Order: sequence, then structure tokens, then C-alpha cells
Amino acid sequence: MSSLPIQVAGVSVSPDHYIDGRRVASDETFVCVSPIDQSPLGDIARGHPAHVDAAVTSASDAFPAWAALGAAQRRPYLRRLAEAIGRRADAFAALESADAGVLRSRMAHGVVPRAMQNIDWFAEHALTLQERVIETPQARHLVRHDPAGVVAVITPWNSPLMLATWKIGPALASGNTVVLKAPEWAPLTSSLLADCAHEAGLPPGVFNLLQGEGAVTGAALVSDARLARISFTGSVATAKWIAKTAAENLVPCSLELGGKSAFIVLADADLDAAAATAALMYRNAGQVCLAGTRLLVHADIAPAFTAKLRDVVTHLVVGDPRDAATEVGPIIHPRQLERVQAFVDRAVAGGARVLWGGTAHPFGAQYFAPTLLTDLRQQDEIVQQEVFGPVLTLQTFTSDEEVVDLANGTDYGLGGVCYGDEAHAIAIAERVRTGFLWINSFGIRDLAAPFGGIKRSGVGREGGGWSFEFFCDVKDIVVPKQPFKASFSHR
Repeated sequence: MSSLPIQVAGVSVSPDHYIDGRRVASDETFVCVSPIDQSPLGDIARGHPAHVDAAVTSASDAFPAWAALGAAQRRPYLRRLAEAIGRRADAFAALESADAGVLRSRMAHGVVPRAMQNIDWFAEHALTLQERVIETPQARHLVRHDPAGVVAVITPWNSPLMLATWKIGPALASGNTVVLKAPEWAPLTSSLLADCAHEAGLPPGVFNLLQGEGAVTGAALVSDARLARISFTGSVATAKWIAKTAAENLVPCSLELGGKSAFIVLADADLDAAAATAALMYRNAGQVCLAGTRLLVHADIAPAFTAKLRDVVTHLVVGDPRDAATEVGPIIHPRQLERVQAFVDRAVAGGARVLWGGTAHPFGAQYFAPTLLTDLRQQDEIVQQEVFGPVLTLQTFTSDEEVVDLANGTDYGLGGVCYGDEAHAIAIAERVRTGFLWINSFGIRDLAAPFGGIKRSGVGREGGGWSFEFFCDVKDIVVPKQPFKASFSHR
């Protein structure tokens, strides 16, 4: 029996799981709280191992028929899913703003259109996964991309809708069935996504949603031996546990993890442009794995750059993410706010100097002021570890060799930014060990391009054909060109 919907920001949304094409309640719940004002949004179903078993069983049962459809026949389902998301654009924007503190304006103009594209683009791209023929003197090799099976998708709270669709799109398009584990700190848009899947007519079991905490629901999910793939975005610590657990069943994992990216400002950079872009690192309250949080600035221009950045930051509007004028919203949860403050406090105790910010923002209990720290050593914790809050660090350099060493001097390798003469910036970028790096820009993404990190920033690549390489089993059907005669003789 399903529970009554809850009302959040004028949107009706189910608090229940979605398993085998229907809503499933739980005898236990947990409270979803808004980071905007700490108001309770509703009681959400807490998933138990029995719910996980039901979801994986449903996905397993649905897999053969969904896989057999082929990309062309799956495409209309996914087109309808994308259209259903579009029809609920205002609802998704309102929900994720209330639930995760994301700027409502950014949801409406950026995230929801991208979520639709995540579904539609991969449905179209799956049509290109035709059988590839490799001719050799001895045989014809028919290389196929076959769907792998049941995929577990586990997404974080900082961008629930975008990251869920980014994984679900290629997983479903390539013929897999999906069990999505919603982030417990921001589950509501995942639930609305299940409504869209139902409206789009996806067969029961093709898409399933589990609510609940990672320690129980997520743990039961990644432990299930029936999974064919696990796609996870989140923390390094959780990823290590998932990888270890998945290894027991030899389940391949795609792990998109944290970042501690360098934002390099060369001596020949356009300082106004560099400062304006650096201020973007504070958006979503710094809760963005892509953010270039380590400002590495040439010593000759560091004072001028810092002054320009201060001017931009002074005019940033910290406030309610539902307000169109707001540029920096709240931290997701009290525990995360405490973590951010503790990072800053330890850095200051160790000798760091606060250029601005460094404390909670007066707007509200869950808000942290945009912060910049300097007088740091490369080995300092705040230089080495991901804070995941609106906190940047500033270090200077005097040579290309020095800045490359600084940029490469952490255990992370997700992204990066470099401002300066294009040829000079590219030369630096080629030496920085990272999954990607933006030149004189930030945040340019294309679904056809690879995305992912190295070192502690992750394993694998997502986007374009790289997503399909992960979500598919590659099969080689070998057809000999001459009659084959079996023989044990080596003469």
C-alpha cells in the first residue's frame, strides 16, 4: 500500500519507493529537511533489504524483454521520459531548490534542460551502436555492444536530478534495467523522476527507485550479486567501500569522486575574466566536485588578481535559493556545515590567513560566507582535502615548473582551470595530471566528450561512447573465412 503524497513548494511528490511499476511504502521513515530554513519537508520511506531485494528482482525480471527491444524500439520510451521531465520543469526546479538548496533559477535554465538532454541524447546515440565488423585474413569478427543487465545507480545530494539522468540515460538506452538509490539528504527529485518514468510508460521493473540511508539501503543494494554494474558519484570513502563490496561479486564499478582542482592564473592572464570565473567556484555554496578551489596565481599579478576577485565576491548575493537574485545558497545539512567550519578553523589554527569569510553567513543557520584563505603550505590539510563548501585557497608561484608541481601535488585529479595566453595555458594543461581542464573558461560540458578523473577522483569515464563501453558487454562473434578443421596436431 502506498503512502499519501507530501506537498513541497506547491508540488505533490510521493515519499515512497518505486518498485516494479508501482509505489511501495515502508514501515519506517526518515525526515527530509530543507537546508533553506531547516523546515521538515516530509517523512520519506526508509528502505530495508527486503525492498532492495524486490527492486533488484523486478529489474532482473524486466531485463530480458527490455534488452530484446533494441535501441530503436527503446528510443520512444526514453523520448517520452525526457518530455515528461520537461513538462514538470517548474516542479523539478521548485523541489530541488527546497530539498537541496540549489538555486531555483539555475535549475530552471540549466539543470532541467540538461536532464532532458541526458535522456534524449543517449537514446539517440544508442542507435549508433551497430554491429562493428573487423576483417582479418582468417575471420570476420562481429563486435557487438550487448546490455549488461541490472545497473545500480547511486547519486549524491549536490545535484540529484542532473546526475541521476546522466547515468540513467545511457544505462537504459543501451538496454539495461536500473535501480536508482536516491540521496537521503535530497531525495525528492528522484521520486518525481519515477513519476516521469511511469508516465512515459516504461515497463514495470525497467526503472526502480529506492529511498533510504546509504548505510542500510545502499549497502544492501551494492552487495546484491545479481547486479551487472554499479555507477556511483560521491565521496572517496564511500567509493572504497563500494569497490571492496562489489569485488566480492566481481561487479564492475564506475566511480566519479571528489576533486581538489587547481585554478591557475598565469602572468599573462586577463585578470578581470579570471577573477569573474574564479568567483563561480562559490556557486552551489561550493558543493561542486568540479570547482577549481585551489587558486594558483603568479606572484607578479597576485595582488591585482586578489583585489579584483574581492570586488566580485563583495557583490555576490548570499540568500534564499528560491530568489532569482541569489547567487550563493545554503549548505545542504548541519553536519556538512560543521565539516566546512572545522576545515577552516583547523587551517587558521595552523597558520592560514583569512582574506575574507571564514565563518557562517548571517543570512541563516545553514549559510557559510564565501571564503578565501592564504599563507598556506602545500601539505596543509585544506590544500590537500576536499572541503565541499564555499572555501577557496590561494597560493602563488613564479615559474611554470612550480605551478605544475603545485597543481599535481594532491591525491586528486578531476578537473582544472587555466587562465592565460592560450598556447601558454595549453602547454601547462598538458602537464597537469587531471581528467580534464578548461582553458580560459569553466563548466563547458558536452555529452559526446569524456568526463571523469584520475587518482582519488575516480575510476572510469562517462559521456558519449565511454558511457556505453561501461554499461555494455562487448562481444566478439568470430566467423572463419575458410572451413575450420579441428586438430590437436601442431605439425
